[in-house]
Amino acid sequence: MYLSALIIHPVKSLRGCAVETVVIDRRGIAGDRRFLVTDPAGRFLTQRTLPRMALVATKLNNAELTLEAPGHGVIQVARASQPDAARTKVSVWSSEGLIAEDCGEAPARWLSDFLGTRCRLVRAGEDFTRPVRKVPADMTGAEVGFADAFPGLILTEASWTDLNDRLLECGGEPVPMDRFRPNFVVAGATPYAEDTWRRVRIGTVVFRSAGPCARCLVTTTDQTTAERGPEPLRTLAGYRRDPRKPEDVNFGQNVIPEGTTGVIRVGDPVTVEA
Repeated sequence: MYLSALIIHPVKSLRGCAVETVVIDRRGIAGDRRFLVTDPAGRFLTQRTLPRMALVATKLNNAELTLEAPGHGVIQVARASQPDAARTKVSVWSSEGLIAEDCGEAPARWLSDFLGTRCRLVRAGEDFTRPVRKVPADMTGAEVGFADAFPGLILTEASWTDLNDRLLECGGEPVPMDRFRPNFVVAGATPYAEDTWRRVRIGTVVFRSAGPCARCLVTTTDQTTAERGPEPLRTLAGYRRDPRKPEDVNFGQNVIPEGTTGVIRVGDPVTVEA
């Protein structure tokens, strides 16, 4: 097996971008979900309620985050922590009071105008800390950025292909990989093999399973048009319900770096260790 694609999502719930290399740091994948769009009260915003967020493309270089939206131009924001940035408290699900850096008025206006609602852009800076809540006892120091709950998500090409085959059999259309917002796409596995991986090495970095990823309305949102339909969630619900939590429809596996840092590249070998 090998890593066939690496995808980061610099701003939670905005469009992701494919990259060739990532660095794993103490919060997981450097550059992934280190920015967040919030309402004026600091509560996180996502495509669940604002599907138009899918239309904002993201790109990172060493110095800047770039946002681009159709008919709305481009704006750049400093990627690194800024000592003089205003600190603000934000929340992501049950993680309350997270200390983030406000990115200023220009990106706030830019996003508010395009999304049609008042919002702010914030960054996980030097004062930010957020522990992963559900971890094995020996991984209590694990951290995460602004992702829903975990630092990474693995999905195999075989699982995606199997789902698309089922959609085609039902007379539907296949869906692209971006509907599922994975970080690590693995080739050479069998369908749903990732369900059984408890410990997996990608290149030189070892990850521990954090359980299956329960899917939501975002999977039904076209990431290029922001239009929403019933698939693929309807088809997934027919065969991927969690037997212990039937309200959950699982696809992909959440992972946490096992206390290691390093560099991961497209093409790196993937080895199941447990």
